[in-house]
Amino acid sequence: MPAPRGRKRGSTATPVANKGGADSQPAKRTKIYHRSHQKLSGTVLACGEGDVGQLGMGENILDRTKPGKVALPSPVIQAVAGGMHTVCLLENGEIYTFGCNDDGALGHDTSEDGSEMSPAKVENLGAKIIMVSAGDSHTAALADDGRVYIWGAFRDANGMMGMLAAGKTENTPVPILEDKTIVKIASGGDFLVCLSDAGEIFTLGCAEQGQLGRVAECFSQRGGRKGLDLILLPGEVHFKKSKGSKRKFSDIWVSTYSTYAQVADTNEIYAWGLNNYYQLGINDLSNRFVPTRVPSFDGKEWLSISGGQHHLVALDSEGKVYTLGRGTYGQLGLGEDVKAEIAKPTVNEKLNNKCVCIATGSAVSFAIDEQGICYGWGMGTSKQLAQTEDDDCFEPTILQGKQLENKKTIAVSSGGQHTVLLVTDK
Repeated sequence: MPAPRGRKRGSTATPVANKGGADSQPAKRTKIYHRSHQKLSGTVLACGEGDVGQLGMGENILDRTKPGKVALPSPVIQAVAGGMHTVCLLENGEIYTFGCNDDGALGHDTSEDGSEMSPAKVENLGAKIIMVSAGDSHTAALADDGRVYIWGAFRDANGMMGMLAAGKTENTPVPILEDKTIVKIASGGDFLVCLSDAGEIFTLGCAEQGQLGRVAECFSQRGGRKGLDLILLPGEVHFKKSKGSKRKFSDIWVSTYSTYAQVADTNEIYAWGLNNYYQLGINDLSNRFVPTRVPSFDGKEWLSISGGQHHLVALDSEGKVYTLGRGTYGQLGLGEDVKAEIAKPTVNEKLNNKCVCIATGSAVSFAIDEQGICYGWGMGTSKQLAQTEDDDCFEPTILQGKQLENKKTIAVSSGGQHTVLLVTDK
């Protein structure tokens, strides 16, 4: 189940780079591009529970059933919900954050009472940011020249692990993978996945469920006898070679505890991590600690994959939405009769229009059609679905609210107990 209210959140590799500083950055870089980079800009709306400031509407608004506007200084191109914080990327490349800052996930000082409840700028980036991601206690940013910055901390079942160094949080942005050009980043609950321009995949963070894809099960608990450096420092995920050549990957996606990757030439999907409700698309209940090809994804070109704690939503090139994994709270969106888990991608026939965007929270799912209408389904107890009643929604339901009238939704993201939308005028 999703994390309860309060401060609790959703839950041998050679280092390829170090933290470094400005002097150690490559002298020359080219501008990067990936299909997942958001180009459209709009206004940020938020709804759900915000008792630690993740709605960004000040100290007096701690929850909101219908989406409300978040005050930001310029148009936003990306708004992502972490476990209990929110990250907004402005059109000019600046980042504003708000919400829980217990482990430094906001990247700015919140020592003044109530300062975490409203958006504030993240300083010391030194580059134009084009993509952001957020987990339970960390934030990551990708610059237009392929540099990656991270801040906050990673956690596991035993508490705070640290970030890049055991027991040490990073309260302001620090660079990683400085000898690589990264084109996409994706944050799981407590881990980060990076895709390079050469089709390589690098991971760091919690490895308990296999989500790093490069740490054997015997070392998955805080690196075992090899120590936390094994998992806190970025390392490459190695795949079995085919005909002597190294596989290249074109895309990466994550759920709270799992990772998914698309092969560049064949569109095959590989997955690793938690599989206790078949959310990897593999018909057993065994976690995967190394990349495993998932035949149930064959035959489709997948544009996007997004996962919650125990379920997955996928979007194909025809605009059809598929779900798999756990359906207890309606997060599969296949109707009230489908509450059991499903082991393979199953199309949602209730979404008749072509969809262009999908997203998930802990136990909720979303899809946006080409008309800009946003649908939500799943657990209804945290107001994340913008519904007046707190009943679970077992099939796609249009999100409602005055701020959505005459608006087109272009993106949506959902965390532990809140949802953020990016909207523009029709």
